[in-house]
Amino acid sequence: MKSLYRRYRPTKLTEVIGQEQVTKPLNNSLKNGKISHAYLFVGPRGCGKTSVARILAHEVNGFKYEIEDDYVDIIEIDGASNRGIDNIRELREKVMIAPTSGKYKIYIIDEVHMLTKEAFNALLKTLEEPPKHAIFIMATTDAYKVPVTITSRAQVYTFKLASFDVMFDFLKNVAKKEKIKITDEALEIIVKRGGGSFRDTLSLLDQLSTLSNDEITADMVVKAMGLPQDEKIAELLDVYTDGYVVKITTILKDLLSSGVKAETLAEELIATIVAKPKSELMSLLAKLPEVKAPFAEARLLVALTCRQSGIAFSRDGSLRPVVTGEAPSSSVVTSGSPRKGISRLPSKKPSLAGPSPEKIRSGCQFDWGEFVERVKELNDAVGMQLKKAKYEFDGDTLHIYPMKKIIKTILSRDNNKKILVDAVGENVKITMHNENDKPSNTKKDAVLDQISDIMGGEVQNDRGGNPFQ
Repeated sequence: MKSLYRRYRPTKLTEVIGQEQVTKPLNNSLKNGKISHAYLFVGPRGCGKTSVARILAHEVNGFKYEIEDDYVDIIEIDGASNRGIDNIRELREKVMIAPTSGKYKIYIIDEVHMLTKEAFNALLKTLEEPPKHAIFIMATTDAYKVPVTITSRAQVYTFKLASFDVMFDFLKNVAKKEKIKITDEALEIIVKRGGGSFRDTLSLLDQLSTLSNDEITADMVVKAMGLPQDEKIAELLDVYTDGYVVKITTILKDLLSSGVKAETLAEELIATIVAKPKSELMSLLAKLPEVKAPFAEARLLVALTCRQSGIAFSRDGSLRPVVTGEAPSSSVVTSGSPRKGISRLPSKKPSLAGPSPEKIRSGCQFDWGEFVERVKELNDAVGMQLKKAKYEFDGDTLHIYPMKKIIKTILSRDNNKKILVDAVGENVKITMHNENDKPSNTKKDAVLDQISDIMGGEVQNDRGGNPFQ
């Protein structure tokens, strides 16, 4: 029995759903007999590029399209596995042979961006002077990887993912035809997880259609797919915003223990943030795409608990300190003689709107950018000098690494040191290092210690296993 995505694959341009910006002009060109020698279909996976290419190939030649048919004049090439110059040279030789049964010999090159530079150059010569009986239909998910010399010689059509409403109506119609009893709430979850891809969405419905002989509910779908509940996602984002590390780890532990994968949780968090973006969630959004094996759970834990901790993963997957807060060097601001230094400048009164010390650092989190802005509120010139320094925060001590000796001298003056202490708040020490010191030389790292404690005494785990077990 055929899978749903094969059974409901369109065989005519009029049957293609949600791609009117492509099908309408193609239909017009067929009616008017204005056929191009080269087409480039661009768009995400599963949105219908290959299906439309096959339909166009059949309709140009007047062939009746059946999913299982095989016409000698329609040649499909996988660009990923036939990407070398020898493959394209062979194509150039065969393209000169006249079609057997149709008017045109049509080459469909899928994933064309995978061709090598030499292969593209060879293909370009054919596109510049193609035989009259040849048509090239190229498809790609990464248009930027296709040389402009190729795109400029082809008609480019951009495909898009289906909107939620279009996909929901389509899926409900398929469920009705297939006599699949399923609630609208369950269909909504499937549509959401399908991400606008017809192939992925139909595959999900096909997979879940056997969950029950009775009506399939949203709870069944959530459990079968290992998805977190929406309220848990909302709660997790709320406690992340408030900086409650202990609560974050508790919720995360419950979700992972219930069978939700870290990668799936990251995807749900991304979708939720993108749907309703908030400035305080942007730093989390930047880290979530990195949640993947190995150490997916550990990566997610770090992303949620250490927004500005200076912690990230190295290429081998291990935790390492990250140095941030470095800014381009600029001229030293002084008042009067340069020898008198920055401390002679009158200090500004702190702005009530400026970030509080509690906002700057919370738990293992430290926001260097907000710290610099608070210092600038107190004294703009001192804040400017901080932009020429690196930093590291280990939980109770802020280590500052001036890039030049003169910057250390300026920041170490009693008046300026007091500004830094006032900005960072109580219970945090400030250590000023020498110009040649590097952050990686700092011995203590309370952030790593804290992550290690949360993960059961180990910073690394086996290929992304649950750190809470």
